[in-house]
Amino acid sequence: MATPPGARGTAREATTHPQPATGARRQVLAGARVVLPTGTVPDGRVTIDGTKIAAEAPHGPHGTSRGTATVIDVTGHWLVPGFVDLHNHGGGGASFSGTAEDVQKAIHTHRLHGTTTLVASTVTDDMDFLVRQAGLLSELAEQGDLAGIHFEGPFISPCRKGAHSEELLRDPDPAEVRKLIDAARGRASMVTLATELPGGLDSVRLLAEHGVIAAVGHTDATYEQTVQAIEAGATVATHLFNAMPPLGHRAPGPIAALLEDERVTVELINDGTHLHPAALELAFRHAGPGRVAFITDAMDAAGIGDGRYLLGPLEVEVSEGVARLVEGGSIAGSTLTQDRAFQRAVTIDRLSVEDVVAALSANPARLLGIDDTVGSLEPGKDADLVLLDENFELKGVMRKGDWVVDPQLA
Repeated sequence: MATPPGARGTAREATTHPQPATGARRQVLAGARVVLPTGTVPDGRVTIDGTKIAAEAPHGPHGTSRGTATVIDVTGHWLVPGFVDLHNHGGGGASFSGTAEDVQKAIHTHRLHGTTTLVASTVTDDMDFLVRQAGLLSELAEQGDLAGIHFEGPFISPCRKGAHSEELLRDPDPAEVRKLIDAARGRASMVTLATELPGGLDSVRLLAEHGVIAAVGHTDATYEQTVQAIEAGATVATHLFNAMPPLGHRAPGPIAALLEDERVTVELINDGTHLHPAALELAFRHAGPGRVAFITDAMDAAGIGDGRYLLGPLEVEVSEGVARLVEGGSIAGSTLTQDRAFQRAVTIDRLSVEDVVAALSANPARLLGIDDTVGSLEPGKDADLVLLDENFELKGVMRKGDWVVDPQLA
């Protein structure tokens, strides 16, 4: 995907670069408000030994070194876990449907914005292409660059196709779903399905049997059909409210079924375009903070800017940060990054920092089954963290003990 003419990276991208591994060094971040699973600790300290969070911090004045530990004074800032994005199609002018170089570029773009753990999402395309792309993405997942693969399409409803090519859509035949799972070589994390289509419920059962998340999305299902899908094993609502029938008082549709069931985690795109604040509040209030996962649903333009792009085979126009199909005008993913989602959730939606951390880190990590290594600032877990100032602007990103974005403390 070509970068739009005249497009430039952000100032952060122009001045920061991935830091080389530095071995088993010890760092202490002192003085921040540290958000832990048990709550926020004022004037807290987080110690990093090499790539992991250590159990204890050595004592010593802020900004000094004690023994082999470098103590960094981050007073006045917030320390939160690195963000975990379940649903992301690309960024930095590159797509997860592109080459290995494209994929690495998109990963790095989102790391600059605090996403230290990322699932790569594909978009509807020819099955042979999706099988080949699954092989490429699985290699990067095996290297630890990706947390898995999410197949969004082609098993979705033409009635709610959104920014997917209608001629490439197909019913969720379990044999074809299995073909994608096999191509991913154990790295398939999630498949989005219109479960009301022929083969939908059998495909949900197949996914559940293979430990792959079945997500209800791009669906025209009724309330009753959605309940059946959940009973069959579906556990995620793909970008709740978007690409599904609206909530009705006589025909409540999938939204009511997905919100009411404690087994379901609901994805929300908190960019101010996909959801009205009242819809976001409804989802949080009804599902509760333990069942919400903020996602970006980002496409190539995330971290870059306005211009023309491709989403799969479809042309997209991004104007004032909103991505829409050139033909038809449907919203085509987002240009969102998770640091912006965090800031908006706290400053505009007035959610608590602790609930936002759960939605951006702990909940998606638990859903993916990787909460033993990421998703919270606890001893023994990967040293993945984000440093934010008092206005919740990103000021630093660490992944596995190395600074992706150096602390900006001036």
